[in-house]
Amino acid sequence: MESSSRNAGSWAVRPHAALGQHDGALDTAAATQQSGARAETIPHSVQRMMNRIGCGYVALNRNKRVVEWNASTRAVLGIADTPDQISAGLRRLIGGWENVLPGSILWVVMSFREGRPVMFSERAEGVSDGVSIVALLDRTVRPEPNPLTLQEIFGLTSAETRLAIEIARGGAPLEIARSHRLSRTTIRSQLASLFAKTETNRQAELVALLDRISVLP
Repeated sequence: MESSSRNAGSWAVRPHAALGQHDGALDTAAATQQSGARAETIPHSVQRMMNRIGCGYVALNRNKRVVEWNASTRAVLGIADTPDQISAGLRRLIGGWENVLPGSILWVVMSFREGRPVMFSERAEGVSDGVSIVALLDRTVRPEPNPLTLQEIFGLTSAETRLAIEIARGGAPLEIARSHRLSRTTIRSQLASLFAKTETNRQAELVALLDRISVLP
């Protein structure tokens, strides 16, 4: 992908809250819905990455017809199980198709509060001719890293890996200890080892690192 050109957001966009909120579950199965036209698709590597980070995506052909989407898109848009429903919900969210350009990705970042999302676009490499992509980034979703990837990169034990995943989900160490019936001493020991192996010093640093790692397979 090449350098992005941010849009100033001068178009009118309806509040997204009425369209349904994401339930926070990651689309780990990468269940992609097809409406046909297999030639007009998103590269599989992009699909997998979007699903790993819990990001919805919609592919549109040159006629702005929906040809592909994933389960996270349904969660963001609410009741959206057919191409027509996806199209209608997406148009309400972004205010029309004028900012959706062939060969580009339009990133749509949801607001925590009611109001229009922030949008910016960049050129997309590798997509089929005439296809455009709308990526829906729900900021309430917390991506999770692959446990095996964590163990391979940092040499974590099974217990440390479980703790890292729970922290990535937003859990506090003492709450995690109670839910798993662990003593405070045990959880503090595991957390100290986790900090040492990941070369982090605070929980906020660890969460930021886990967020970055979540894009890896």
